[in-house]
Amino acid sequence: MSYPSFMTPRRLPARYAGLVTPLVLSLLMTFVVSAIATARSLGFTPAFPSTWMSAWGLSWLVAFPTLLLVLPVVRRIVGLIVEAPRA
Repeated sequence: MSYPSFMTPRRLPARYAGLVTPLVLSLLMTFVVSAIATARSLGFTPAFPSTWMSAWGLSWLVAFPTLLLVLPVVRRIVGLIVEAPRA
């Protein structure tokens, strides 16, 4: 199915993949982990949503810059552990 050009969302150039990957990863991971940690601490009480969002925001502020710094090291480690694809 083809959509009119005004309805097709624009995509970022490939050069931004190195920034978008840790951004999306940090958003999703901190969302899930902070929910689990908050639920374990408080249970599903009326205070859960606001406490969770506060914890999520703080954890994301730490996680995103950390991922930007650590991801190159992780890629090197994975390269040492995993075989390169055959051409």
